Formats: sequence, C-alpha cells, structure tokens
Amino acid sequence: MVVGCVWLMSCSDDAERERLTQEQEQRPVEDLYREARDMLGQKTYKEAAEAFDDVERHYPYSEWAARSQIMAAYAYYRGTMYDDAVITLERFLEVYPSHPSVPYAYYMIGLSYYEQIADVGRDQGNTRKARKALRDVMRRFPNTDYARDAKLKLDLTEDHLAGKDMMIGRYYLQHKEYLAAANRFRAVIEEFQTTSHAPEALHRLVEVYLLLGIKEQAMRYASVLGHNFPETEWYERSYKLLGKAPPKVKKKDFIDRVF
Repeated sequence: MVVGCVWLMSCSDDAERERLTQEQEQRPVEDLYREARDMLGQKTYKEAAEAFDDVERHYPYSEWAARSQIMAAYAYYRGTMYDDAVITLERFLEVYPSHPSVPYAYYMIGLSYYEQIADVGRDQGNTRKARKALRDVMRRFPNTDYARDAKLKLDLTEDHLAGKDMMIGRYYLQHKEYLAAANRFRAVIEEFQTTSHAPEALHRLVEVYLLLGIKEQAMRYASVLGHNFPETEWYERSYKLLGKAPPKVKKKDFIDRVF
C-alpha cells in the first residue's frame, strides 16, 4: 500500500512538472526574459542565471537564446560562480561564433579567470588561464575597450606570475639550490621583464652567480641591471656584493639579453 502511494505521488509530481513546463513554453519570450532580468536586478544571481537558461531552452537558436546565454553567464559571474560562467560563455562561442557579443564573451572569460587569481603562495593555474584569455582578447579585438582593459589586467596578472617565480627562486636560494634559483630568476627577466620584479630578479642572479663562483656572469647581470634600472636599490646592492662602486649609466627602456 505504501509503495502504491509513493508511486502515485511520483506520478503526480511528474505531471505537475510537465504542466509547468508547458505553461512556460506557452508564455511570451519577452515575459520570461523580463522575469530573469528582474531576478538579476534583485541580485538573486543563481535564480537569474537559471531563468535565462530557461529562455534559451524554450526558444533555442533564436536571438533571445543568444542574448539569454550571455546574460546567464553575466549572472553566474556576478554571483561568483565563475566556472559556470566560463562554461556558459564557451558554449555561447561555439553556438554563435559570429554574434556581435563575441568580443564581450571572450572578455568575460578573461575576467572570470582573473577574479580567481590566488595569492602567490598558492597554485597559479587560474592566473595562467587569465593571462591566456586576456591575451586572446588583445589579439582578437585590439581596438576595443575590452582590449584596453585586458591590457591593464594582463600587466597585473604577469606581475603576479613573476611574484610566484620570485618566491620560489628565493626559496631555492635560501636552501642553497643555486641552479634551480637561477632558472626561476632568469624566467622572470625573460618572460616578465616589464614587471616590477625584474630589478630584483637581476640582482638575485648577481647574487647566485657570485655564490657559484662565476664572477664574470655576475658582472654581466649587474651591468644589465645598471642599464635598465639604475635608480633602484637593487643596482646599488648588486655592486656592493661585487665590492665595487656602481658606475653611472643612462637608463634604457628594455632589458639587454645576456644569454
């Protein structure tokens, strides 16, 4: 008898869900979209995203569907559901590759990864994904506001990645793993030479090669440091390690290659 009641309740629930679905499908798309927008305005982001998803489900491959998919991604983003936002945006790009909102979709993917950047003591997987996504925006849409904002965020992203390499390099240096430390510091000046960490990376290379007993190489890095960052404390500290007074040099706008 109990089994029979459960079965009847299940059938009733299924019938109710089917009835509600039919009612949704019969409602004008404008009404469904407006309700989703109202939820977004009320900052009920998860419910808004699901409501926009409903619009797409009931009116697939329409202009409303495309618009709703972008809005669903935005709702997920505002609700800090970044993985859901990226999934929605990637699906949008696959289904609507020539839609006018494509630049915005790429930009939002970059933002979704950017917002997940962790401090330098933690894994930087999302930072690298943010870097790639922001570079995509700059490459694909160079003359847009999205590209200009992506450039600003890319600079901060690269500074963060350089900071991670510096932290690891300092660890290796402290534990006398000099070659491993040198590899990290070289990575900073090769890949992130425009970041705020470049002067210290050059100084640390001076320090490492002096500890390895390769004074000529240390001198070369000190010279590069002087050509590019003569006003920094790292320049004076490097020449103090070398036991010399720092020569006066004119600053350049790039780091000379020394390897």
